[in-house]
Amino acid sequence: MLETAGANIRIVLVEPAGPLNVGSVARVMKNMGLHQLVLVNPQCDHLGEEARLMAVRAADILETAKVVESLPAALVGCVRAIATTGDDSRSLPTQLEEPAEALPWLLEAPSALIFGREDCGLTNAELNRAQRLIRIPTSDAYTSLNLAQAVAICCYELYKSVVSCQLSVVSGQKESAPLEHLEGYYRQLETLLLKIGYLQQHTAASRMEKFRRLYNRAYPTVDEVAMLRGVLRQTEWAIKTYPRETNSDTLDGALPENQTDS
Repeated sequence: MLETAGANIRIVLVEPAGPLNVGSVARVMKNMGLHQLVLVNPQCDHLGEEARLMAVRAADILETAKVVESLPAALVGCVRAIATTGDDSRSLPTQLEEPAEALPWLLEAPSALIFGREDCGLTNAELNRAQRLIRIPTSDAYTSLNLAQAVAICCYELYKSVVSCQLSVVSGQKESAPLEHLEGYYRQLETLLLKIGYLQQHTAASRMEKFRRLYNRAYPTVDEVAMLRGVLRQTEWAIKTYPRETNSDTLDGALPENQTDS
């Protein structure tokens, strides 16, 4: 089961600035049986002497770390994603959970655990890429955790879940769609809704956040996302094919099924 968790879960650091932090993250990942490290636009040398000094015997984690330019690129292939935040005072896309409650959910499928920048964390747009959010409880006297400390706590909670067999797998559960499939659907949906006037440019982002929350709660499967995208394609086809009647919001005539969409 440890091997499965290590293969399923990637630790994603968004624009890490401290090589000592990155090295420490690599070390604790190896301690807890995780080996997939993804760095989004790193602001430090993750292969330099300082990072290697802190990684100790986990230099292989640094050497095999994947470097990408954006968070969406880091999430390609993932079905589930949890983001971390230390800020519960701003408006967030979904409710905050504690690590012990939320993190075991990542063990069931290819997943990502996302951490933000040392100085300012993740933006709301980045938080929206995750289906669930967690915050590590701390004393009110000092709430800010070091990046490597936060990763260590979360990796330990994951490790505990594995060794204590807390993973609950629903029998016959269908595989959820990869996050990049959902992103494609969101782009297609936004384009169509702008075209028909349901969305306006100045409010599109906030409206689309609500759609994201809806689908993030549903965990649609690959087939379900394909069905949703088929509905959008059919709608696009109908708009192009059938003109509107004068002074009417209805399309002219009944709409036959578009046989080109499967």
